[in-house]
Amino acid sequence: MKMNLLGRTDLMVSELCLGSMTWGARNSKQEGHAQIDFALDRGVNIIDTAEMYPASANIGEFLGRTEEIIGEWNTRTGRRLDYILATKHSGAGLKAARGGAPITAESIPIAIEGSLKRLKTDYIDLYQFHWPNRGSYMFRQNWTYDPSYQITDEIFENMCKCLEALKLEIKRGTIRHFGLSNESAWGTSQWLMLSGQGKGPRVVSIQNEYSLLCRLYDTDLCELSVNEDVGLLAYSPLGAGLLTGKYQNDEVPEGSRMSFGRGLGGRSTARAFEAVQAYLDIGTRYGIDPVHLALAFCRMRPFMCSVIFGATSLQQLDRILSSVDVNLTDEVLNEIDHAHRAHPMPF
Repeated sequence: MKMNLLGRTDLMVSELCLGSMTWGARNSKQEGHAQIDFALDRGVNIIDTAEMYPASANIGEFLGRTEEIIGEWNTRTGRRLDYILATKHSGAGLKAARGGAPITAESIPIAIEGSLKRLKTDYIDLYQFHWPNRGSYMFRQNWTYDPSYQITDEIFENMCKCLEALKLEIKRGTIRHFGLSNESAWGTSQWLMLSGQGKGPRVVSIQNEYSLLCRLYDTDLCELSVNEDVGLLAYSPLGAGLLTGKYQNDEVPEGSRMSFGRGLGGRSTARAFEAVQAYLDIGTRYGIDPVHLALAFCRMRPFMCSVIFGATSLQQLDRILSSVDVNLTDEVLNEIDHAHRAHPMPF
């Protein structure tokens, strides 16, 4: 497993990251623990979670259960030092946590203490803000995103206070590093500017959606990532399962994410299935498993720190982890480029 630096830190993270958002809803505690064991044995050294997980239609009922499952694994195995732990502060993105209140200097220590208690650990390696307080264009909101209502003085005041709170938490030893999620190039640049002025810790990573089907990151954020050493932790690299091909021709496998009737977070569109077919055809021509094609493409991007994957079975997990043995040739990458030009922004 290839290792990459996490921002300008001394932490090396595996190019694949174990996601956990199904543990406690679609996966049992035992299945979650089995996934951790399996992934760590195969070279993965980073696990990503969030205080709001598991992601579920009944999120209030299960809120925090995923962190608890990881905490129970930590206690049972005593292997907390064997991996890098990343979690997230929900803020205004989640009504079920603290009433959907924004991320503030006051909410940060409360949220951290809650996560530490559930995770049964003394520290979090990477503490991420799940959504910007000012809103985000992720999750298909890019089509109507309007930042004109933002009041920059209020934004900067909140950012400065949050950075000061994070600095105190680092001093206390509860967190080691700070990352963002569902963030923009402008937002990330402001966090970097303020940390450069000594307000608090420097951003080390951004966790945004990225896949063959969702390439919003390829321009301004790509440039920022490369030049500022703020790597991407990509979520949904398989397009919520679309890129496996299992949903083609109106197929909906029993127990799959689409079988729960959620529309794959707005990804299930006619144009998406056309784009998926183009990538499936590339895989067929070159004899590459579509899962491996999608993950190898993400891994090979110049701004990538680690690619976050989720699995609901060890069979899926094994297939995903085998993708690290696949590297795409220039010929395949050129075909992907042509497919992307023909099918840009399919959802």
